[in-house]
Amino acid sequence: MQLDIRQIQQILPHRYPFLMIDKVADCQPGKSADAIRCVSVNEMQFMGHFPAYPVMPGVLIIEAMAQTGALALLTMPENAGRLVFFGGIKNARFRRQVVPGDVLEIHCELTKMRGPAGFGTAVATVNGERAAEAELSFVVGDAPAV
Repeated sequence: MQLDIRQIQQILPHRYPFLMIDKVADCQPGKSADAIRCVSVNEMQFMGHFPAYPVMPGVLIIEAMAQTGALALLTMPENAGRLVFFGGIKNARFRRQVVPGDVLEIHCELTKMRGPAGFGTAVATVNGERAAEAELSFVVGDAPAV
């Protein structure tokens, strides 16, 4: 399935400035997701990272990969309306800089579920060139009552 920004916002709770995904090109619930992030110089982080040489912070690339994995989990019918929390990061590597004008293509494949915990591998590329990769873990939970 493909998702536009409005559909993504119905699934993920993130909003500006922390929603890191613009479009989902493909999603196989419980298996994998492919997302797109169009990097723009108008984003808030470039005011300080770095004004004379804007580079997307690695932590935001990882967050985009995690949100992609969260979409694969939250599109499963049994997880509708729930939240996905970041459980951990292993073996993260950054291979190239991501700069304004780049289109970050993200693939996250879920590799294992154990109860509410999920594990996946994610890769982010720009023009087919690997920008980052990581093994991620997730925990599916409910939002606390307020």
